[in-house]
Amino acid sequence: MQALLVIDVQNGIVEFDNFDEELTLIQNVIKDFKKKELPVIFIRHFDDAEESPLFRGSRGSELHESVKEYADCVIEKQTPSSFYKTDLAEKLKELGVDHLFITGFNTEFCCMFTAIAAYDRGYEVTFIENATGTVNNEESYEMPGLDIRDFLGTVLHWSEVIEVLDYDEYVEAYSTSE
Repeated sequence: MQALLVIDVQNGIVEFDNFDEELTLIQNVIKDFKKKELPVIFIRHFDDAEESPLFRGSRGSELHESVKEYADCVIEKQTPSSFYKTDLAEKLKELGVDHLFITGFNTEFCCMFTAIAAYDRGYEVTFIENATGTVNNEESYEMPGLDIRDFLGTVLHWSEVIEVLDYDEYVEAYSTSE
């Protein structure tokens, strides 16, 4: 069975920049999974540092309004991996999931770590590249011209163990939408 992970779509991240395109694609994938009656699991990251935009209990730690209404199942985490010290693996086993689709934030941290951890646990993994986003950019990494999402998508694709698609390819391969 397939399941969708919606990782860290929280106010403290989404309000950092203009992520309208990413949010629209994430919503479209959520709606497709809901239409197919497949599990959609939200992941929320929390930090203990009060200055963090994802400090537990802060407005920043809440799910963003664009996706909040779809959140039937929410798993909390405190590391980049959605599996580490969470009950995600147990939830997926209970649901009979063997194929995970990855969307959310931040592409090069929580989305990537979760995709790799899922593969390591034996899941088939599909990473929907342009349905992920990041608050970081070429200046963050002091690498002029770096397209973080494209770079990470290429690395994961070259691994030949994680399927990397853009949204249009996802629609063509998996969606019930026209």
